[in-house]
Amino acid sequence: MPSCPRCDAPVEDNARYCAQCGAPQTEDAAEELDEYVQRQAEQVSGSGSGGFDDSGSAGGDAFPSTEELTDREQLWRRGSYVLGYGTVVVALTRVPAPESWPLILAGIAILPPIRRLTAEPLGSPLKREVMAGIYAVFALIGIALFALL
Repeated sequence: MPSCPRCDAPVEDNARYCAQCGAPQTEDAAEELDEYVQRQAEQVSGSGSGGFDDSGSAGGDAFPSTEELTDREQLWRRGSYVLGYGTVVVALTRVPAPESWPLILAGIAILPPIRRLTAEPLGSPLKREVMAGIYAVFALIGIALFALL
């Protein structure tokens, strides 16, 4: 009876995979495993997911990885996270007060993942300027409520 080259456990003569460690025992099994791993990696990375390109048409990737972003886009994304989470944290310190709720909405509205979430139902992602405008409106409402109350 042959043994597994990876774990030295005994395997059946016609086994495709080791019952102990799962290592492929034939070339066909190794190729099958490689193809499976490749498909899983593509699903996880999102390649071929058919997002929206900058024009809003299906097929491109509207949200490139961080390595593909320009310095200005990376600065915008980082600033949005800082501003959004900072606003939410400040608002959470005032939760019982009525001005906290518009501030929480403002902080959430500026976060980059919100662009991804709005892309599918709207057909294309909201522009950064629109997100900043939504943030400004909610923040001004919250500040006005703070000043008035």
